[in-house]
Amino acid sequence: MNRKDLIELFKNWQVALLILLVVASVIFIYPHTEGGKLKTNIQYGLDLTDGTWLQMEFRAEVAGFETSRPVADFLTDIQKALDAELFLISDNKIEIRKYVSEPELESVFTAAGGKLTSYEQGVSRKTGDQVKEILEQKLNALGTRDAKVNPLTSLSGTTRYVRVELAGVSLSQAKEIVGKQGRFEIRIHTTANATEHVLYGDAITTVGIPSQEPPGSDRWGVSFTISEEGAAQFRDAAIKFGATTDPNNHWLDMILDDALVYSAPLSEDLAAKLQASPIRQLYASTGAGKAGLEAAKNLEIHLRAGALPVEVTVAGSGSVSAPLGEYFKTMSILAFVIAALAVGVVIFFRYRETAIVLPMILTNLSEIVILLGIAALIQQQLDLLAIAALIAVLGTGIDQLVIITDEVLHEGKVPSPHLYQKRLTRAVGIILVSAATVVIAMVPLALMDLSTLRGFALITIIGVLIGVLVTRPAYGKIIMAILSK
Repeated sequence: MNRKDLIELFKNWQVALLILLVVASVIFIYPHTEGGKLKTNIQYGLDLTDGTWLQMEFRAEVAGFETSRPVADFLTDIQKALDAELFLISDNKIEIRKYVSEPELESVFTAAGGKLTSYEQGVSRKTGDQVKEILEQKLNALGTRDAKVNPLTSLSGTTRYVRVELAGVSLSQAKEIVGKQGRFEIRIHTTANATEHVLYGDAITTVGIPSQEPPGSDRWGVSFTISEEGAAQFRDAAIKFGATTDPNNHWLDMILDDALVYSAPLSEDLAAKLQASPIRQLYASTGAGKAGLEAAKNLEIHLRAGALPVEVTVAGSGSVSAPLGEYFKTMSILAFVIAALAVGVVIFFRYRETAIVLPMILTNLSEIVILLGIAALIQQQLDLLAIAALIAVLGTGIDQLVIITDEVLHEGKVPSPHLYQKRLTRAVGIILVSAATVVIAMVPLALMDLSTLRGFALITIIGVLIGVLVTRPAYGKIIMAILSK
């Protein structure tokens, strides 16, 4: 093809879009050298880099019930008997945020005038998502890189486990960061050393960063916001136990995992305001100087972790060493290269024509580059299953390009433009049906919380969509321009 033909080809919007996306993807991937090694913006999962995974189990259950009593009265008796938080998640199901065995729970329900109809260890989907957000906040606050939090939810909607993956973190560090996540509680001193419950951590809605109060002073602290319901409970407890009138003798304690992390009296200003109305915006002062700043940083982490509403225990763990991760990465790249070469050899023996084989290979590889660019942009981690999805996209992509080539060629020649367009449209129609089948098959895996399988499904779906919307139409124009010459 001469220069004029190339310019005309690049003016085609489908070809121009393909080139633009390839260039943008290379920018997103950002290959560069750092410390003598090639680096990119692509994030790798635990299969391909060193790190740790933890699978934690919720110490709670979702129970179905039947009762002839008023539901509110029945649940009140259950709550008193179990001394646990209860939440009605449907007309006949409750979430109990405390571990109780099925036989024990059955006897409690019977004593309260009801019947246990179903029992699943775990929490509701809503609570599972809440825990995910809280853990992500804490991991971000700690500066942990490449962290993934995946609640594992069953088809019934009950989340029993949450899986946390931490790249570049040892097993002992991971257990220290995540495995000890417990319950955060605010209690108020009543008389002597006795305390009463005020709030659990799920009442905390937002947490600020350490700041100076007043601004410019040497005193540090952390601001945080509680829910409207929490603010009402906080005010009621402060008034009931005399903290608004005698704050120095009724301190507030913040407790995480049964360990005291903060204790201080109400300020006189806050005590006066609470006497008049509930207050949602609170500020915990931690002291002056570097010690005050460090205490504020620790308190911020505790407050962010404090919204975790359910106790968890480590049910399983594992780690990948750096050398093993590098080995997997090398073998994955080698497998991809071999697959690409094998595809090239097969289509060369089919067509025996470089003018057909080369555009096919380049179009197919451009699809992979765009897919990697999107993965880097959305920070989708690549693990072994994701690499398998890339290889699958490579194979299905060549299949569809072969369909287009065979459909548009007529007795080894390019037909007239009108007939060519007609055959290209028919080929694209066949490809659309095939792509729709793949997407429909992958959507359930993408929507279900199945950890690494979800990444496999997402990569496959995105790859199929890129092919149908971008690379296949562009290839149709490219192959016509080349073969017509």
